Amino acid sequence: MPEPEQTHGRLKGWRAIVTGGGSAGDGVGTGRAICVLFAREGARVAVLDQDAGRAEATCAQIAAGGGEARPVVGDVTSAEDCARMTEESVAWLGGLDVLVNNVGVGSGAGRLEDMAEAAWLRGVDLNLNSAFLMTRAAIPPLLQGRGRAVVNIASVAGLRAHGTGSYGPSKAALVQFTRELAVIYGRDGLRANAIAPGHIMTPLVERFVGPAAREARRRIAPLGIEGDAWDVAQAALFLAGPEARFISGACLPVDGGVTQVAALAAYERLMEAPR
Repeated sequence: MPEPEQTHGRLKGWRAIVTGGGSAGDGVGTGRAICVLFAREGARVAVLDQDAGRAEATCAQIAAGGGEARPVVGDVTSAEDCARMTEESVAWLGGLDVLVNNVGVGSGAGRLEDMAEAAWLRGVDLNLNSAFLMTRAAIPPLLQGRGRAVVNIASVAGLRAHGTGSYGPSKAALVQFTRELAVIYGRDGLRANAIAPGHIMTPLVERFVGPAAREARRRIAPLGIEGDAWDVAQAALFLAGPEARFISGACLPVDGGVTQVAALAAYERLMEAPR
């Protein structure tokens, strides 16, 4: 979708932390899109990333649009870094209303006998443990905030098997972690929801998906179009914001309907003449 231009101040005065807020390569990845859209809707955003340059680039884009953002650098798989980054972010923000756990990595695909233990653990560390560590650090300031929302970026690979030995299971666990957060902290006024992007084209995905695979993904989806980072950002904005005040423990697929297609129907769409 085109980069959103119209805003409504839905997060005016809110304070947000977004992990993985930079973008790999040129263009706009999911984390950067979320940061930019939140800022345009009035939030002040702490942009967390392991790469200082990527975080600074996101902050520069936000500043160019008149928003407020600050880069915070660290490793979300380190408990010490998560605590430090949260403390640093909250000190600048003056509190915390929203946490978006966006960090993830595709790791450990293929047959298990060919998979290195390190690949399995890397996927679990970045896709699941990072969300636990960041959320644990952010819970105290979140419970004092106004929005009190956690949004976890999962994947359709956590809803349907894709032959990804580590990625799919770790993202499925992230969805269940989201549900547990919703139950454990619901009485405290904290909402927790997940987004499951699927067949989204970002600068990172473009490195691994060639033209033929990209066309196949488009044709399989019922809508017959390709999603991008702004589609995910719009969903994150909705789930984080006041319009979703009565939604918690949900997982929202942002996938053009692909998770609703049975195997034979997907095959038929793939075999259709291009249109």
